[in-house]
Amino acid sequence: MAQRPFKQVDVFTDTPYFGNPLGVVLDGSGLDTAAMQRFTDWTNLSECTFLLPPTDEGRAAGADYRVRIFCPGRELPFAGHPTLGSCHAWLQAGGQARAEQHVVQECGVGLVRIRRMGDDPAPGRPKPDQPPRGAATREAVERGGHLLAFAAPPLRRSGPLDEADVALIARGLGLAREDIVAHAWCDNGPTWRGVMLRSAEQVLAVRPDAQVLAGLDIGLVGPHPAGADTAFEVRAFFPGNQTLAEDPVTGSLNAAVAQWLMGAGLAPTNYVAAQGTAMARAGRVHVERDADGTIWIGGASVTCIDGQVAL
Repeated sequence: MAQRPFKQVDVFTDTPYFGNPLGVVLDGSGLDTAAMQRFTDWTNLSECTFLLPPTDEGRAAGADYRVRIFCPGRELPFAGHPTLGSCHAWLQAGGQARAEQHVVQECGVGLVRIRRMGDDPAPGRPKPDQPPRGAATREAVERGGHLLAFAAPPLRRSGPLDEADVALIARGLGLAREDIVAHAWCDNGPTWRGVMLRSAEQVLAVRPDAQVLAGLDIGLVGPHPAGADTAFEVRAFFPGNQTLAEDPVTGSLNAAVAQWLMGAGLAPTNYVAAQGTAMARAGRVHVERDADGTIWIGGASVTCIDGQVAL
């Protein structure tokens, strides 16, 4: 075993312990898949990542680092909060991007661009309107946190769900079929099935039935009233051991939901979503579409634990 630098990061929050935690091993060199999976399972976190040098192909395409992303029981080709949390940890540890405008992460789905929120997407291009940053967010950045956003990867599957799936999901959520006002595949690696309810209040009231929804990754979204601090409430459910686990704040789901909702005219091109409310968290996901049509998913990250692990 070797001592390896390690950070535990809270993502999509400017206040420690109110977002989605992530374990980051900053030097994963020499570790095989079994060792990475065993460590991830041991941490009992929703995800852990292992940073590595880019592959030759990735380096030639501009990658700054490579990341392998694990959740309990399996490796993921992509996930949103591990992407932002890993980049935050890499920058905090002294990582220097090769390109001026973006950090480029190599992962299972390929290359993912990451930028600081508020930076121009490209030299000379006007900045999109930014959601306001609260005082707590500014203070978090001053303490060494980061406001980062990743470019949403393309959907692998889109379009409406089968009606049989919609009926099953409604039953598993304890809803009438007519309570689901829109639905779509939101597959960008994780195979999310997205459903939109009439209101954020209805989303927060849902109590899913694990047996009915077994094997399905479900993303719920519902609008907050006009004038609220956030535009939508989001919840994410996925199969666990005998239960349907809920994720505190989910970047991949928010990325896919944004592509779906904007494409369908159900969301503006710039908004903030809340997630984690039902779990006593306060996740905030900033979503914006730039002039080129790229959708950026971002938020704050803060480090809660900084040290070493024997691995």
